[in-house]
Amino acid sequence: MGWRDRFGLRKAQRKGGRVRYDRAAEDTDVKALIEFAKNRVGVEFYVEPETFATGTTAVAVAHDGEWIRRRVGSPDVLRKVARRLAAPAYDVNIVGYPKRMREWTARNKRGRSLEG
Repeated sequence: MGWRDRFGLRKAQRKGGRVRYDRAAEDTDVKALIEFAKNRVGVEFYVEPETFATGTTAVAVAHDGEWIRRRVGSPDVLRKVARRLAAPAYDVNIVGYPKRMREWTARNKRGRSLEG
C-alpha cells in the first residue's frame, strides 16, 4: 500500500475532480514530515488551511524550533500521520505558531539567506 492510500492522500486530491493548486501533495511531502519527526525530539504538527494558492499544508516543529512545511492534501492526512507517530497535531488558526519556531527562524535567517 502506498503513502497516498495509507494516509488518505489520494482521496483528498481527487476531491472536486482535479487539483487546482500550484502542485498537489505528493508521497515525498508526507515522507519528509515523517522523517523530520522521527529524527528530532518533541515534534508537534500544525495544520494550515488551504489557501487560494496552496492546498492544506502542515508545519512540523521540533523542540528547538527547527521546522519544515509540506503539503498534505487534507487535515485528515496529517492527523493520521500524527496519530501513528504519537505526536500532537494542532490547528494553527486556533493555537497559532509556537514562539520557539519564530525564534529559530530569526536566529537562522542570516544563514538561510546566504545559502541561496
